[in-house]
Amino acid sequence: MLTNTSTTLRDGTRITDLINPATREVQMRTLSDPELYDLEMERIFCKTWLLLGHESEIPKDGDFVLRDMGSDSVIVARHNADVAVTLNVCPHRGMRVCTADAGNTKIHKCNYHGWAFRPNGDFIGAPVEREMMHGKIMLKEELGLKKARVTLYGGLIFATWDIGGPSFEEFLGDTKWYFDMLFQRSDRGLEVLGPPQRFMVRANWKTAGEQSAADGFHTLTLHRWLGEVGNYAKKDAGTEGSDLSPEMVGVEVSSPHGHALRCIDLARKIVKLTGLNPAELSLDEKLNALPPPGVTKEMVPQLKRNLSEDQLKVMVSMPPQVGGIFPNILFAFVYIPQSDGTVVGLTLIHAYVPRGPDKLEFINWILAERDTPPEMRQKMLEQSIQLFGTSGMVEQDDSDTWPHMTVSAKGAMGRKSTLKYQAMFETGAPEGWPGPGIVNEGFTKDDTQWHWWTYWHELMTKDNI
Repeated sequence: MLTNTSTTLRDGTRITDLINPATREVQMRTLSDPELYDLEMERIFCKTWLLLGHESEIPKDGDFVLRDMGSDSVIVARHNADVAVTLNVCPHRGMRVCTADAGNTKIHKCNYHGWAFRPNGDFIGAPVEREMMHGKIMLKEELGLKKARVTLYGGLIFATWDIGGPSFEEFLGDTKWYFDMLFQRSDRGLEVLGPPQRFMVRANWKTAGEQSAADGFHTLTLHRWLGEVGNYAKKDAGTEGSDLSPEMVGVEVSSPHGHALRCIDLARKIVKLTGLNPAELSLDEKLNALPPPGVTKEMVPQLKRNLSEDQLKVMVSMPPQVGGIFPNILFAFVYIPQSDGTVVGLTLIHAYVPRGPDKLEFINWILAERDTPPEMRQKMLEQSIQLFGTSGMVEQDDSDTWPHMTVSAKGAMGRKSTLKYQAMFETGAPEGWPGPGIVNEGFTKDDTQWHWWTYWHELMTKDNI
């Protein structure tokens, strides 16, 4: 029997041996093993900061949505000016207190025995108060819903059960410098463009999670159509029109905590979309020539108020466009060319929520800056739905591979095969690169995903749980 302090599986395999640092290999059984899944719920999803949504989903006092922290249902609620995250388990007899996906209420009432709680989880009381249904052994203050530790970052709601653990800033570490360029760049911040898209995929959550750690190689093959179809086709590239290799050159940022960013050369896009020579443009001229996704020329001054000069230099040269936050988040801030020669920038965040060893829930939030004009917001929404999420062409590619990987990991021989991350950077950061972290330049490699797995390994092999 695997316990929360065990580092050995039932068949005698040590968890530490599932990864080979010398050859940068990971055993396939990690993508299907039920024992590992149970331990992940304790050691990863109870210990790390998890994305639950955006505060614009619950703007009014009493608004709430149901989300999940690993295998635990939680209530994410607005209580006065604060956001609270509480375990959706009644402390009386274990019934789910809330069964609606979203709504507004000043009192969450369990329909089994009627115990009532405020949006922040505080216990109000039980029926037949004079008969003391809740007993006299524990004080009312001790009978509330279990509360998670919460932080808001750019309006994004993150929570953890690790009350005394690292802060969210410590969790992000050096990568926060880059994430601030995406989530802390405007005066009024981001907001959601409607409820998130949600759908189930019959795959282990790590198949999607490790890909979100800035896997660039799969774009060349799985998403080859991006260079062949519609507005994305490279029609001016002759017989090599489908070659996406130039888009794989840039800067990649890794983190000891498994976070990752792919920073892609913006100069090519400026030339193609505007006809201007970036080498002849000042920083301000580059910002106005091709503002970041979701930002208009009128909003550019906000960037200068909220970001440092070094961050702005990266923004106009090698801006972060795709990547992830460990364990299960992908972000995309991408530029999509239009048939009329203009460009629409998309802002999306995915979360891959575990639903069992071979099932995940894909949640896709589409966002825009609060000051983005309505007509641009509509275009962003339409393009996002076409490309990403439930019906998106990109997701149809990705969500087809993950189930195959999960099934392969169940085979008697397949589970003994390995995932390989052996394409390694040997470059380091570009000369004069102003940002912190583990930085490498050149053609995309496997380093970011390997760091994702090494942090998974670190958390899974700790004894001091």
